[in-house]
Amino acid sequence: MRITTWAEYGLICALHLARRAGDGPVTGRDVAARERLPADYVEQILLRMRRAGIVNSTRGARGGYALARTPDRITVRDVIKASELATFDLHCVSHPVDAGRCGESENCSIRPVWMLLQQRIDEVLEGVKLSDLLADESVVRGRVGLPAYEPTASVPGGLPILQP
Repeated sequence: MRITTWAEYGLICALHLARRAGDGPVTGRDVAARERLPADYVEQILLRMRRAGIVNSTRGARGGYALARTPDRITVRDVIKASELATFDLHCVSHPVDAGRCGESENCSIRPVWMLLQQRIDEVLEGVKLSDLLADESVVRGRVGLPAYEPTASVPGGLPILQP
């Protein structure tokens, strides 16, 4: 699985709206500027999320976007599915090697592995809510079952080397 720009930007936009819940609608241009994202991408993603029922839009001078539900009722899967239009590309379906080999009626021992992987990815993404992501990284790591990492050194450029 590859996390695309659409999925990443979609989560960033949804988190921005979650942090500003209760402040009224926010324009797509404002989200883009504050998160340093391309405005065209943000507008398209917010439109996709509106169609999926994740955000509401309001027209007018004080218009913009706001979450349609509380952050504890929106999953990471919801956001990625709306932004990307899928959470996992089952490549043998979207880009079959050969119709005679990859068709639904054909026997393929590989396809069940990809289907299981798709199911597990969706389960993980469904188990994480936007409200979970509003905390600091160390808290989120604990919530999703990952060990905490402590920066121990840095490489040129100032990036930390993380040790488990």
